[in-house]
Amino acid sequence: MNKKKRFSLVLVTLLLFCQSLIGITAQAADDFSVNASAGYAIDADSGKVFFNQDGDTPKGIASITKTLTSYLVLDAIKQQKISWDQEVPISEYAEELSTVPDLSNVTLVRDQKYTVKDLFESMIVQSANASAVALAELIAGDEPAFVNQMREQLTKWGIKDATIINASGLSNVYLGEHVYPDTQENDENMMSARDVAIVAQHLIKDFPEVLETSKIKEKTFAPNSSQPDEMKNWNVMLFDGPNYKEGVDGLKTGTTDLAGACFVGTIQKDGRRVITVILNALNQPNDENARFVETASLMDYCLNNWSQQEVTTAGQTPTDKKTLKVKDGKEDTVALAMEKPVKLWVRNDMDTNNLTIKSTLDQSLLDNNAIIAPVHKGEKIGTVSVALPQDTLGYLQSDEGATTDLVTKNAVEKANAFEIIWQKITNLFS
Repeated sequence: MNKKKRFSLVLVTLLLFCQSLIGITAQAADDFSVNASAGYAIDADSGKVFFNQDGDTPKGIASITKTLTSYLVLDAIKQQKISWDQEVPISEYAEELSTVPDLSNVTLVRDQKYTVKDLFESMIVQSANASAVALAELIAGDEPAFVNQMREQLTKWGIKDATIINASGLSNVYLGEHVYPDTQENDENMMSARDVAIVAQHLIKDFPEVLETSKIKEKTFAPNSSQPDEMKNWNVMLFDGPNYKEGVDGLKTGTTDLAGACFVGTIQKDGRRVITVILNALNQPNDENARFVETASLMDYCLNNWSQQEVTTAGQTPTDKKTLKVKDGKEDTVALAMEKPVKLWVRNDMDTNNLTIKSTLDQSLLDNNAIIAPVHKGEKIGTVSVALPQDTLGYLQSDEGATTDLVTKNAVEKANAFEIIWQKITNLFS
């Protein structure tokens, strides 16, 4: 075989190999799943959904509840209703709950002094249930009143399918006479994985300082009290943990018999933050860290298979609306363009040449679908949305793609009186 034929054979072999790799990557991206009852993942900034496995069905969330409790605590601090160094009175109920065997807690004693910061840290790091109750009582007077605030907050975020009955995420079995009115003995908090992602996104975006607490691995609770406790974060993906993953700095674990092993996690890497949700990791009976194994797999999937790409350029003409009529102008039409480039989150196997572009005119700026001269270059007359038809996942609380302003591409001078009269005469006979 001569050199030319050998080179051709090698080239063909390499091309076939590369093609097979592309096919494998695309299939892997499309067929990815997690070994859990539900999984969900989003871009923390935009809310772009990267993954949805039964993410719309309400399920038990256990102590993931405390992300919502944390939001209300941080919001109360922001509104100056409470402060970090404020002392928190401990009720008999909170004290008793803090000593229930098999529950995650720090010991609370009624005659000891604890600050909001003490209890908040213990709620996030140790997942202390009694601390969540004490903070709820401080903010709302009692836990049921706080639950009403939790429900109101979810409604503001558009969450309608959640069941919230306490501030901790415990089953009613442990709460005795302190259960929310008209609830049953075995009731627990329920949310969909999507709902959990919504709460986590709001918590991180509105109060990013929460990550300074959620990344604490170990700390002593109330070191100067009569009963200090050594706290250890249940999130073993933090530094030096058995499932350590670089960039992970939160967020909250949750475990009950109903909910199974759950975890809402977040990772920051390469200038982007991803939020993941795992509800009921199914391999938990065989691996106590199964939820973190599934979380790591989901994080890798998002980071390796999704990237933000510029799919249109500034000044590009939208395919569905290239020109606009001009009234009383020296020209009959004006060319249109997209003001800025549009970036979309794109999975590796998706074709960015196949876009759905939709232009929407602002009718308040128009007269019978025409812009009135004079027209300035770059004048906004609407918006353009751009989406990938292959991407059916959408955004966390919207199905729309990215948008940019629809603007005029050039200027059109106003016609003089004689030209306007002539245009009207011409239009009569056209």
